[in-house]
Amino acid sequence: MNHAISTTRPWLRLLALGSLVLLAACERPPMETKQQGYRGTGMVQIVNPRLQGDVAAANQIPVSIPPASAEGPKAGQVYQNVKVLGDLSVGEFTRLMVNMTAWVSPEQGCNYCHNPANLADDSLYTKVVARRMVQMTQHINTDWKPHVAETGVTCYTCHRGQPVPKNVWFTADAQPYGSNFMGDKAGQNSPTVDVKIGSLPYDPLNGYLAGTPQAIRVGGTTALPTGKGASIQQTEKTYALMTHMSSALGQNCTFCHNTQNFNKWEGTPPQRVTAWHGIQMTRDLNLAYMEPLATVFPANRKGELGDVAKANCATCHQGVNKPLAGVPMLKDHPELAAYRPYTAPAPAPAEAAPATAPGPSQ
Repeated sequence: MNHAISTTRPWLRLLALGSLVLLAACERPPMETKQQGYRGTGMVQIVNPRLQGDVAAANQIPVSIPPASAEGPKAGQVYQNVKVLGDLSVGEFTRLMVNMTAWVSPEQGCNYCHNPANLADDSLYTKVVARRMVQMTQHINTDWKPHVAETGVTCYTCHRGQPVPKNVWFTADAQPYGSNFMGDKAGQNSPTVDVKIGSLPYDPLNGYLAGTPQAIRVGGTTALPTGKGASIQQTEKTYALMTHMSSALGQNCTFCHNTQNFNKWEGTPPQRVTAWHGIQMTRDLNLAYMEPLATVFPANRKGELGDVAKANCATCHQGVNKPLAGVPMLKDHPELAAYRPYTAPAPAPAEAAPATAPGPSQ
């Protein structure tokens, strides 16, 4: 028996060694780190190299069509029912329509928004929504430069070739007490991708990016006992929002916050100010542009509570701190860079009939 065991030990050792070699060869590459703050502050960006290829692929920009001439008749003079971009030349207008089709509905084509029998018809809800989205894009590029700077946005920033952007959200349906054996879950324990499948409030965006405004806070503003700090639920909802933002931008908390004092603005990276404007901008877009379209969208395009799809940080960013890796598409599409007021030309007055009909000799 002892002889048998001793003779098998070399095989066992060889098997164990082979297993170690195999496991070492299959080990995932380590995380990459980059120091962002002073030494000892813990302000380090951690990057997963296994995901960078997919993130880079998702943030490539399409080839831009060469610009069209601004000369010639205006689109509002040639086409009917042009309410937003009528001051563009026919060439510029056509170029933008071709681009919008490629950005939003490359498979469906022009008929996704237009009635092919009458392009001026507004009966398709998608056309009404698209017109409003053009105005929203102009609003972002004009009034929200503190967040988008001169890089700006186009339809492609959010849509990426899809009629509905990949990352949108609806208000979550809170389960009332007694609706299941767990009782009242207090808005938690229903993991969603918005909070990275964590045990955090499952509706982290309502109240910050839409709805009744709520304070983004985890601590009180004054000392105890007179001060009143944030409730546990408010604190956890703030964490949920921050988790969403971190995931949407592909960044750690230290990208915007100083680890010595997360609440304090002094000493924080400049990105925090940009992020603050981003929260205000997204809320503005949802309240002023998306929610008013509730009467336009059909029921099958709404959430379980009847609300419309809304934007969040991931709608534009999609895993990078600057959408499309910071490549400025807007420079090739100045028609989306600012509001374009347009007044349709008045119809030409009818020619007055001559007082005396001309005779045959005239």
